[in-house]
Amino acid sequence: MTNNIYILIIAALLDYLIGDPWGWPHPVRVMGWIISGLSKFFLQHCQSQIKQRLAGIILAIIPIIGSGLCGWLIIQISRWLHPWLGIILESIFLASCFALHSLRSAAVDVIKPLTTGNLAQARKILSHYVGRDTENLSEAEVLRAVVETVTENATDGVMAPLFYAILGALVPFVGPVPFALAYKASSTLDSMVGYREAPYTYIGWFSAKLEDCLTWVPCRLTVMTLALISAKPLYVWRICHRDAIQDPSPNSGWSECAYAAILGIQMGGINYYSGVAKNKPLLGDAIYPITPDAIYKALQLTKYSFLLWLGLAIFLIYSL
Repeated sequence: MTNNIYILIIAALLDYLIGDPWGWPHPVRVMGWIISGLSKFFLQHCQSQIKQRLAGIILAIIPIIGSGLCGWLIIQISRWLHPWLGIILESIFLASCFALHSLRSAAVDVIKPLTTGNLAQARKILSHYVGRDTENLSEAEVLRAVVETVTENATDGVMAPLFYAILGALVPFVGPVPFALAYKASSTLDSMVGYREAPYTYIGWFSAKLEDCLTWVPCRLTVMTLALISAKPLYVWRICHRDAIQDPSPNSGWSECAYAAILGIQMGGINYYSGVAKNKPLLGDAIYPITPDAIYKALQLTKYSFLLWLGLAIFLIYSL
């Protein structure tokens, strides 16, 4: 299992230093192509509600199991060719599952024009990262959108993939990558088809529910980790129990609320999607306004949580 320690460390370094270079091949893009093709096929050939629900189960199972299995097979072949080739390839695959570098880059891309007073440019850049309407957002609303994106994706984009990588590293003959890729496929499915609105209402139901289930444990562990790092765990847990349970999502509300409690800011409120207003519950208390500094602190908290889990995983694997 010692190789798994090298893989976890190299993957973390690759994500921290390089991230996802633009234009490079990426497993998530392949997953996206497969999910897009399957969803179009099922929507075209399954018209009734029951058929679409059944198709939704198949739509979820194929990319999730396929991603994990393909990753495992590629790694086994590369290990057979040369042990170090296996370690390098596995590290690259695993790094592609982490999004800490991407989250920071996205946040900086939006914050940078705000510092020069270019609100229109910030709105335009933000529209590439969020689903809400951005054309008429004020500077405060742009900053709220950024911090909500950073804190929500801290769980499903950073901590949950690491959780499943660690889980895989502890299972003999599996390794970190297959479980991490399978989770990444589930997360990609949720972002592409996990909507209550047509045409994905029935075909995406299973993907949405499965992603909620797979994220539940790492999300709670992330909240507990953040609470401990903040040195005020009881306060963070109390605010989460007060506000996070109001959020319709079983996970994103908890993730965002933990950061809101630690930073003393408030998230949630009215967002517009294609002109339609949606009111999200308020998370945390507005002790301080949301500033770029608060966003950078949120990113730092995610990095500390990631490094803490990584260190504990290395100790655990080394001890076995």
